[in-house]
Amino acid sequence: MTLAKTEAEWGERAARFLKGELKKADMTYEDLAKRMKKHGFGETKISIASKLSRGTFAATFFLGALAAMEMEGIRLEDV
Repeated sequence: MTLAKTEAEWGERAARFLKGELKKADMTYEDLAKRMKKHGFGETKISIASKLSRGTFAATFFLGALAAMEMEGIRLEDV
């Protein structure tokens, strides 16, 4: 049985996950911003860096980032 996570803990996990996946893909925040623009997002490398450092962002940003990185089949356990 897993312990319940707080909202802040979920945000930190999601931010760590995205940072790790960006590193694996050898992508910069600027690369991600360019890809997200193709999905209708107005992100910049600075706005992405800010969101990931805070660990607070909307689910739409998280899903948009996953789509922009062309990630499929993400399991909750991986986040």
